[in-house]
Amino acid sequence: MSEHRRKPPQPQGGGRASARRAAQQRPHRGAPGGRDVPTASHSGPYAQQPSPGSRADARRAAQRGPSGRGRGAGRPDKRLINYPRSDRDGWKRFVPSWKLVSGTALGFFAVIIAGAGIGIAMVSTPDPNKAAQAQNNVFYWADGSQMVATGGSMNRQIVPISSIPRSMRDAVIAAENESFETDKGVDPMGIARAVWNMGTGGSTQGGSTITQQYVKNTYLDSDQTLKRKVTELFIALRLGVSEEKDTVLAGYLNTAYYGRDAYGIQAAARAYFGKDSQDLNPSECAFLAAVLKGPNLYNPDGGIGAAATPELNEDRARKRWAWVLDREVEVGRMEASERAKYTEFPPRVESEQARGMTGQIGYLVDTAKAYVMKTKGITAEQMALGGYRIKTTFEKPKVEAMVKAVEDIRAGLIDEKRRPETDTFVQFGAASVDVKTGALVALYGGPGWDKKYFSNNANTSGVPVGSTWKPYVLAAAMEYGTQNSNGKGISVDSKYQANDLTVINNREGKPLRDASGNPFRQKNESPTPFGYVTLNEAMEKSINVPFAQLVFDVGHDKVRNVAKATGILEESINPNADASFALGTSTPSAIRMADSYATFAASGTHREPYSVTAVEKNGEKLTGFEAPKDQRAMDNAVADNITKVLQNVVENGTGKKAKKLGRPAAGKTGTTDENKSAWFVGYTPELSTSVVLFRTDPNSAEKALISMKGVGDIPSLHGGDIPAEIWTEYMGLALKGKPVTQFPEAEAIGVDAHSAGAPSPTPVAPVTPSQSPSSLPPSSPPPSPTPSKGTGRPCKPWELYCDPDTTRGGTNEGGTNSGTTSGIIGGPSGSPSLSPSGRPGRPGGLTGDTSTTGTTQD
Repeated sequence: MSEHRRKPPQPQGGGRASARRAAQQRPHRGAPGGRDVPTASHSGPYAQQPSPGSRADARRAAQRGPSGRGRGAGRPDKRLINYPRSDRDGWKRFVPSWKLVSGTALGFFAVIIAGAGIGIAMVSTPDPNKAAQAQNNVFYWADGSQMVATGGSMNRQIVPISSIPRSMRDAVIAAENESFETDKGVDPMGIARAVWNMGTGGSTQGGSTITQQYVKNTYLDSDQTLKRKVTELFIALRLGVSEEKDTVLAGYLNTAYYGRDAYGIQAAARAYFGKDSQDLNPSECAFLAAVLKGPNLYNPDGGIGAAATPELNEDRARKRWAWVLDREVEVGRMEASERAKYTEFPPRVESEQARGMTGQIGYLVDTAKAYVMKTKGITAEQMALGGYRIKTTFEKPKVEAMVKAVEDIRAGLIDEKRRPETDTFVQFGAASVDVKTGALVALYGGPGWDKKYFSNNANTSGVPVGSTWKPYVLAAAMEYGTQNSNGKGISVDSKYQANDLTVINNREGKPLRDASGNPFRQKNESPTPFGYVTLNEAMEKSINVPFAQLVFDVGHDKVRNVAKATGILEESINPNADASFALGTSTPSAIRMADSYATFAASGTHREPYSVTAVEKNGEKLTGFEAPKDQRAMDNAVADNITKVLQNVVENGTGKKAKKLGRPAAGKTGTTDENKSAWFVGYTPELSTSVVLFRTDPNSAEKALISMKGVGDIPSLHGGDIPAEIWTEYMGLALKGKPVTQFPEAEAIGVDAHSAGAPSPTPVAPVTPSQSPSSLPPSSPPPSPTPSKGTGRPCKPWELYCDPDTTRGGTNEGGTNSGTTSGIIGGPSGSPSLSPSGRPGRPGGLTGDTSTTGTTQD
């Protein structure tokens, strides 16, 4: 029988079943791919071949896969969620199935919908009748006596939708929420945008519909937080599905704040127009809709903060009013022909709030409110709700003394009927600060809110300070030195050229250039040929040329640093690096100037000005109203030397009228070109006070400064005239009965670092009788003429401290003048000589400036 027909022997111990089991197990141990590979045996090529097995065996092998590593194959997965997936290998185990994805999404939305439903069910709809009512804010003098109670008289007055004219509804919907009548109370995209902005640290504004604003007005606080937005969303959603649109709109207009202490449309109509809400015309409605944008910035009366002046607010309100009317036409809520009727900004009645703020009270309250709001981050709307008890730093006797000083001088100076061309629109402002604490004890802001003058002249920026800026230039030179002092602070005996129309050089010693490309020549007030003078004399006579050169020698940035260290706000400092910078083109307020000069009086210690010492809200004392901490602004020796120089200004210079005070006093006069402003800022060891005069038409759009030449029949009014007289009278009344104290003794500091071209300090040989005047050394400066006594005009009866030896307008003080400066900063150094004391002066150095370009004022 042939080989292939021979029957293979049966394996021992198992028969066919055993063979099948062996065949099933073989792939686990065989070659890759699961194929059967013959194995060697004692029978060689005639070894037994495995049985192919049944179809069920093949299916099970396929389930196990080619690698033979199926995880739990054939066994059911008992987990609730099959993830990672047990029926996949490798990375595929982590790819979710479509069933898992769809189930998770459905579950997520189910949770969201259920949560929203629960949230909406838990919140209640607002009731305008239960909204918080406005309360009084009570302000107190520094001694604890009551100054005034404000607000509370314009509580919310609820009116039905029938009493709100259709034009008011149209104006508000057009301006604030065009989709109001069709939305569900919320703007999903707006909410998403607001949430995204809050999450990314961006703007938190936006996203609120009229419905949401109504919710906020009633009983939610104004904190821009995610929690508040979510709560607002739930309430707005409930209102959107449960309330009529007219109900929501009436609720919003009845609870909104419109300024003038008015909450609600009825109170606002009475406050601004003296009529009931149902009688408002479309123009007046557009105005009130404009004010809703933000009463602090859109109420033409003005608001709190530098950006909320009456002038800026009225400009914003006019533009917003016109936009609201145009918007109504755009969205189809007003005919173009109707819009064309309203071209005049609607006139308003006198503010009830203003009528209760007589004299200086309005300005005092305004200043204190601004301080509280800034310190605690309170909005104007929250402040208007009231409930605050505010103790101020203002001392009633000093405020009354300041009013008396201003009004006495004003009564004798101003005659608008006789001199309407010159004496109209003259404004007075003043502020007084306690040197030892920084407390603002008195101010004069203007005629009064009851006289329809709402701008606070004591806190007005925009009036150049003139030569009162020169002490900062000198202080910087004494503190940091100049390019001529080898980095050492200079002394006040350093000499600078002072002749009129002197060419000013940059730090390279090259002339500055004017707009025509010619060398820039600095003007003085007087053409007197002073020659070279010490900086002490230059300050005494307020000569412009030496300080115009000194600012380049020391560096503009160093002067800015000194001014800021004493409390001058950076935004009020002239940013240009030109010659006029040294002459007072910066525009700090009277409050800031008084506080800044108090730093000199306090030997270089600066104290921020403050106007509030304590605040209570609903019986609870608020924190943060402690006196500001002391800060070292400059070396005490530098400050004391500035005081010594400014004492000389009062004793012998342009501030001589302040000598009548009869106590140690230091101060500086300031006048700008064309006599558009005049200042006197001075101090004693106890008080620092600034007084400013300027002229501007409060009804003009530009509010530009007007020349004061001829005011009070004075040809040229200077800081040493009326401002110094007001200062002297006020300080005399404010310090009456107080012991006389002296300023600290100023130690000699600094090196004598003369400007380029100054005469040698080597003594000049005396002139012999045979010498003619023409044989004098050419380096000697021409002698300064000495004013003759009695050349001034006779004193008028009203002039309280008139000095017949001093002619009004005859000082050498001058303001800035026209010209363009440009050049490279940096230049040669001179050889400084030590001051008589031998002290090397304060450490200093060169500025980091490399260039300067700017235009001086006319």
